[in-house]
Amino acid sequence: MVAEYAAGGMSREEFCQKHGLALSTLAQYQRRRKQAQDEGTGPSRLLAVELSGAHAADARGLAVVLRGGLRIEVERGFDAQTLQQLVSLLEPA
Repeated sequence: MVAEYAAGGMSREEFCQKHGLALSTLAQYQRRRKQAQDEGTGPSRLLAVELSGAHAADARGLAVVLRGGLRIEVERGFDAQTLQQLVSLLEPA
């Protein structure tokens, strides 16, 4: 989400309102991302993500924004094998 915010050109307030985030949550994610980059574990590392609360009930799918602006979106009920094949093609050799 931090990469999407950085690439999107919206104000922090607009972005947080659009995605249902508190300003403090976005700031926390920005700090974590900077710390990970400084430690060399940056955003290229894979992380498990779990939605909870209201976001899980409203989830229609997933969106992943990678460095360079590449965006992958899948709807609820997507074919996991096809997604895995796509990710394998996009990974550096």
